[in-house]
Amino acid sequence: MILRILSLNAWGGRLHQALIEYVTAADPDVLCLQEVLRAPGTHSGWSIYRDGDVELPQRFNLFTEISTALPAHDGFFCPTSRGELFDGDSAIVAEFGLATFVRKTHSVIAQGLDFVHGRFSADGWGEHPRPRNAQCIRLFSHERASTVTIAHMHGLRDPAGKGDTPAREEQAAALVKLMEGVWPGDEGLIVCGDFNVLPDSATFEMLARLGLSDLVTGGGLVDTRTSYYLKQGRFADYMLVTPGVKVAKFDVVEAPEVSDHRALLLDIG
Repeated sequence: MILRILSLNAWGGRLHQALIEYVTAADPDVLCLQEVLRAPGTHSGWSIYRDGDVELPQRFNLFTEISTALPAHDGFFCPTSRGELFDGDSAIVAEFGLATFVRKTHSVIAQGLDFVHGRFSADGWGEHPRPRNAQCIRLFSHERASTVTIAHMHGLRDPAGKGDTPAREEQAAALVKLMEGVWPGDEGLIVCGDFNVLPDSATFEMLARLGLSDLVTGGGLVDTRTSYYLKQGRFADYMLVTPGVKVAKFDVVEAPEVSDHRALLLDIG
């Protein structure tokens, strides 16, 4: 039996309809999303995120919308911060972070959640580089009668670029510590997400100590961004596996474009 894992930076739902249609059609067993917003107690719709001169459209209840689109999945929302979005002059208080969706026919038998940079910001989005977290789950597949551990992270964004910094090295060490608290070491481990680092980052040296190797760069791929991303530096997203993971198929999805990041789609046998 195939187990499908999909990782994607959702870009706050800016390509909302295409995103909903794609994740529904892809029908992953585990969906790992970064840049997700949730505004409990409010309806879904559009809002504007403001940061100085920057204004970006965002779906302020994207978590709820994905949950509705995937009724056969349990959703886990993991916030890093809580701040204001705007509908005209009206403020909408929302949370920003990671979301993980797991098909209900699988059992989550262990999990860990922690910050890899900074700490929870309860009153505003926080200073740059803003707080970032990671989640790790251990999954029992009844159809496969086996377990696998899956982690994903949204790496810190540094306006100076994606090169290694002490903060990024601390981030990688925090991710390893989180995974070691969940992963027993004798089963498959998959790590994915928008790491916001370059392929030569020391992050991958730390992950390699757990036996992890990257499927993006390992396959000679040089671009994980879509046509909506207009800057240089086309690496951001990665999917790493340990040798015990039997890769049936791996794809850096070129179409449809549902974000400024490409989706990473992994089928394991």
